[in-house]
Parts: sequence; C-alpha cells; structure tokens
Amino acid sequence: MADERTFVIVGASLAGAKAAETLRAEGFTGKVILIGEETDRPYERPPLSKGHLLGKEGAREKAFVHPPQWYAEHDVDLRLATRVTHLDPAAHTVTLDGVDELHYDKLLLTTGSRVRTLDIPGANLTGVRYLRTVDESDALLSHLRDAANVVVIGAGWIGLETAAAARHHGANVTVVEVAALPLQRVLGDEVAAVYADLHRAHGVRFRFGASVAEFRGTDGRLTSVVLADGTELPADVAVVGVGIRPNTELAVDGGLAVDDGILVDAGLHTSDPDIYAAGDVVNLDHPGLGHRIRVEHWANALNGGKFAGRALLGEEVVFDRVPYFYSDQYDLGMEYSGFAAPGGYDRVVFRGDPSVTGDKAPEFIAFWVRDGRVLAGLNANVWDVTDDIQQLVRAGWAGTTVDLDRLADPAVPLGELLT
Repeated sequence: MADERTFVIVGASLAGAKAAETLRAEGFTGKVILIGEETDRPYERPPLSKGHLLGKEGAREKAFVHPPQWYAEHDVDLRLATRVTHLDPAAHTVTLDGVDELHYDKLLLTTGSRVRTLDIPGANLTGVRYLRTVDESDALLSHLRDAANVVVIGAGWIGLETAAAARHHGANVTVVEVAALPLQRVLGDEVAAVYADLHRAHGVRFRFGASVAEFRGTDGRLTSVVLADGTELPADVAVVGVGIRPNTELAVDGGLAVDDGILVDAGLHTSDPDIYAAGDVVNLDHPGLGHRIRVEHWANALNGGKFAGRALLGEEVVFDRVPYFYSDQYDLGMEYSGFAAPGGYDRVVFRGDPSVTGDKAPEFIAFWVRDGRVLAGLNANVWDVTDDIQQLVRAGWAGTTVDLDRLADPAVPLGELLT
C-alpha cells in the first residue's frame, strides 16, 4: 500500500539534502518536498572557502551534494528560488512566497544560518565581500585573482582560510581582529598562537585589538578600510568574516521554542511533535556533553540530516556525535574533535612540537584537558587519529581520566591510553 504522507524539508542545504536521501534510502515512498531560497541545488560549504577559493579545478562542482538528475530520479520534489514565509503548526501548513499553502504530515527545518553583516559607512561599495554562498565564492575568487591589497575582517576559520587563499593569489593581506589572537575563543591562547605564527610566516599582517569604522572608495569601488583608531589600510577587497546567525525566523513565526537556534532534544524533535530540525540552525541538548550546543560546521549538517531523516520515519535516534570540523591553510591541515569552552579547561597538552619554523607547518596533536579528562583534540598534519581522539573525548564525557604524561608522549599509541 502506497504511503500517502507528505514530508516537507525547508532548507535545500547539506542537512536537508541528506535528510531527503536518507528518507529514500530507508524506503519511504511518500512525497518528499525539499524547498530552498537559493537558485543552486544543495551544496556543501567547505569548498567555498577552501579548494574553490584557491581556484582548484573541479572544486566548485564537487561541492554539490548530488548531481542534478538525482532529485528527479529519487522522486524528490526540489523547489529552488522559493521562500517559505509562514509556518502554521496547527494547520500543518507552510506558505510559499506569501501565496501558496503546502500541507505537511512531518516537517524538517534545515534553514541554516546567514552571515553577520557590518552596518558601517561604505558597506555597499564594490569590493566589500562576504562568503557564505556559491555565488559569493565565485565573486570573491574573481576579485582575489586581481587584488593587490586584501583586508580580512575577522580572524575566525573563514577569515583565515580566506587570508590563505588571498596570499595564494599573490595579494598583500592584513587581518583585522578585535581579539588578541586569531581563533582565540575557539582554540585558546596556546593553539591560537600557532595560527598567528603560521600566517605571519606566509606574509600576513595582523591588527589585533582593532575594529573597522568605515569602508572608503572612489566611484563606488573600495579603496581602503578605516579602523576605529583612524588607521587607513589600502584595500581592493575587504572580506568580512565576523560570524553567522541562525535562521530562526520561520521557527519563531510558528511558535517553536528558540534560543540561539531552534531548541531540539537528542532526537532532533522541536517543541512541536511533528516538526524536527537539524544543522546549523539547531541548539541541541547534547547527551554526551550534558548541555546545549549549537555547532556551525559541515559534519553537524552532514550527520544531522541523516539522523533527522530517520527521525522523521519514527525511529528513536540519539544524536550524540562528537563535534568535528576541519580546516586547510597553506600546508597545514587540521581536524578538531570535541568541545572545550573558553575557560572550561585547565591545560592544553601537546603531543609533538607546535612551533612554526620558517614557513614550514608543524606536526602535532593538542588536547584540551580538565581534571585529567580529554575534552577535545586537534590533530595538525597528523593523520588517521580522529577515531582515537574521539574515543578519548567520549571517555572524558563519561568521566574517565588519562595519564597526561603518556598523553603527551608520541611513543605511546593513542589507542592504548584507555586500556
């Protein structure tokens, strides 16, 4: 007997596409409608600030989750350039572009996030760029290929990856950051200093403890970035990377519980029994960490979409994945697993030497530890250790401590620390 249910997914994102894929892989035969505001079919965002921004051939096409024909072949009704303007949980409907009502039996919100913007003079000048979408990555790549001077505002992951790409294309690069180090809030002083040294070794200049007051230009084109202290930095391109904010407007409109994201439990249920959420937009009650967390990275969207697809089908899922992300800058590749809040750890244990010598990237693992428990680990140019690090993190969640001297000793296999 055919399944007559309609599952609607709002957000044609990585999480949304993976949820649709999972529904079909699990044998769901009802209607699957995937709705997105962008004109491009679902894609992954990491290549936009990595391979594609470096100009690597084929990187743009590899970003797409599925080939164009996949959606028709799997009977997924993909509706692009379509905005969901209203959610009525009582009626089980969403309104498209303020006009058409669409009924759902189950609804999944994978609406993601949008960039935080700077509302300062000159913000509309040509050359002031953000990086979140395929179109923005295309435009920024075009700018970087010709730019002599690039100013990056914000020394987070996007900012630093963009700085590395700009240096790859030969531009002079200055990074402006309000904190005292790049990635300071995420990595703490010890590991953040490694990234400061890495970028300096590749010719990047930093302006720490600084903020931007104005963009200046001529004939509508950016020529300089003015800091709050009056310093004027020449710039053909200014890339703003000051964070993202979750797209919760639809959830608020529908009366769902929202607090720095859509509140979901470990089963990805929202406060409405027929509505689920996954990806950047969710504030998850994480069963391993024991508190809520909103994770803005690729792996969360990838895996969250898969879990949400199963949840829509009525499976009792528990989304307890170890938070994970990765970054590539120059010849330094890294993976980070776990979560260590600012001030939430008592020391960082290094395995290997994190020093940057010349422009050579180091090879090391860093562990954030509290009371002998591993909270997080970062492997930099050391590979095939993520599973071991995540086991250490899960053990730390459970209260298991490790010998810190052995943790620091490269001669001791990571897999033996818990035996």
